[in-house]
Amino acid sequence: MVLLLLTTLGILLQGYHPGAEDDGVYLSAIKKDLNPALYPHDSDFFMLQLQATGFDNLIAGSVRLTHLPIGVVLLGWQFVSTFLLLWGCWRISCRCFGEATAQWAAVATVAVLLTLPVAGAALYLTDQYLHPRALATAIVLAAVAAVLDHKRILAAVLLAAAFLVHPLMAAFGISYCVLLAWNQPPVSTMPMAFLMLPLGWIFEPTSPAWQQAAHTRDYYYLSRWEWYEWLGILAPLFLLWWFRRIATAKGSRVLARMTSRLVLFGCLQFAVALVIMLTPALDRMRSFQPMRYLHLLYLLFVLFAGGLIGQRILRTHIVRWLLLFVPLALGMFIAQRQTFSATEHMEWPGQSSRNEWLQAFAWVRQNTPADAMFALDPYYMQRPGEDFHSFRALAERSALADYAKDPAVATQVPRLAARWQREVGAQEGWQHFQSADFQRLRNEFGVNWVILERPGVNGLTCPYENRALLVCRIE
Repeated sequence: MVLLLLTTLGILLQGYHPGAEDDGVYLSAIKKDLNPALYPHDSDFFMLQLQATGFDNLIAGSVRLTHLPIGVVLLGWQFVSTFLLLWGCWRISCRCFGEATAQWAAVATVAVLLTLPVAGAALYLTDQYLHPRALATAIVLAAVAAVLDHKRILAAVLLAAAFLVHPLMAAFGISYCVLLAWNQPPVSTMPMAFLMLPLGWIFEPTSPAWQQAAHTRDYYYLSRWEWYEWLGILAPLFLLWWFRRIATAKGSRVLARMTSRLVLFGCLQFAVALVIMLTPALDRMRSFQPMRYLHLLYLLFVLFAGGLIGQRILRTHIVRWLLLFVPLALGMFIAQRQTFSATEHMEWPGQSSRNEWLQAFAWVRQNTPADAMFALDPYYMQRPGEDFHSFRALAERSALADYAKDPAVATQVPRLAARWQREVGAQEGWQHFQSADFQRLRNEFGVNWVILERPGVNGLTCPYENRALLVCRIE
């Protein structure tokens, strides 16, 4: 019951925004699986990236099996993923802390900080929409608990399952589990080492188009990191080493072991990341996002910190619990409202949105043919009031490549880079486009619809408009 309450609290604090940010890839792929007629012009920008995972098929299969609306199924999986992640945190906390107050303080800290940014990785602990990373991380935490219980085969099976959901997160989970199992008999790490065999890097020469796409991702380049990102990378390692000393002094062997191996994990992964990011010959490997090892490190760091605070400070004092968690929860809630300021905090399935961009996307979904080809500002996700929502995922229509999310896909699927560069190049100067420019897009790419911000452009027929946008046909 407590886990259910913490799961609900965590989701209510972080908000729910299907189709936002990275969900433009995952939700589009799920909808394509359910209706192959969708996205006839641009499905490569999301389907190719998901060839290594069965996540979209899992969710699409759930929709077919339950016969429920896709929005209901997505929200249900969001709840299940968050619950399983917190359950994994609780199982680990029970092995690290003897006191119930410390165990629940650890889990509560994670629940409140689900949208804590991870330095240098462009990630949260969990996202405000269904993402395979959350489910894979929950499975990795179960594998960590299995390693602690010396259940080697179970750990290997769980890590294999995590790999099918999100290969990158599973790879970091495998790395940490191997280190955690280090002083057991060699056979204990063999199943997990075997799982690492498919993770060999694919070396491909980079093109100018790939380089242009890669340079849109600041977290690919150390020279672009701010001082606080470096602090966010190094400070947790020193704090974890301090946690180890505290655990050793109190005789908490499991906590001491987990923190010491987590420090080793962080140092080794950081060294690998530095080699990749500082060696020009390894440019192609940047798209494997080596700094994202910090996601698992941050999650366990928050868990251990919460447990130690509960053990040493909060204990059974209700006032202390309130003094810690009420301001923390309020701060996280305010931060999310600022991030998605033009949209409802919880975008419930079937709910009409007050966001004018989403209103236009809904009209497009309901009133244009499935084979329509759209163009809109390539920076549209960053426009005021748009709140990072994906046109493809929510309008269910094809569109020319954008400058916000599509370059990340182009770096991971290099053969898309030239197409991405050509399409975003054709949209350069969008804010000054006139009717002739849209005709050029129609002739070159088959674009027959556009979404424009007011006041729009003369010479176009626009069957839909609201206070911010117009949806216009190119004839």
